[in-house]
Amino acid sequence: MGVFLVRHASAGDRSRWNLSDTERPLDERGRDQALRIADFFADSTVRAVWSSPATRCVQTVEPLAAPHGGGVQIRDELYEGAGSRCLLELILEETAAPDDLILSSHGDVIPGVLNRLLRAGLEATGDRGCAKASVWELRVHNGIIAEGIYTAKP
Repeated sequence: MGVFLVRHASAGDRSRWNLSDTERPLDERGRDQALRIADFFADSTVRAVWSSPATRCVQTVEPLAAPHGGGVQIRDELYEGAGSRCLLELILEETAAPDDLILSSHGDVIPGVLNRLLRAGLEATGDRGCAKASVWELRVHNGIIAEGIYTAKP
């Protein structure tokens, strides 16, 4: 079982978007990235896909949620500006469940969770980052998040 933190795909320039930032959709590059993310999880056993309420986050994981028989569940804990403590507590509650959990969030939330895990002893393998459309796999062993693996371009 793993928990996967997916940073939303490309959604254009925030400063050029005139509506609520929550409604900013993926751009063409982001739609391509979302399809690559879906391919990345094609052979996974996904039990749930959770997303920030932001349109760009939902659109990033919709292509992977559909073939796994479920929709995208909106979770405010994943929204931009949300504190990492509550999200980490939620993730830790889910570590005993079987199969993979996919979480789509933002470039401030994901590093916040990772920093807390690193301070608690998480072993991070390979590169580190939080680029758009990147994936952090948190590997769970015996109910404990033991290892983090970063994939910049799935």
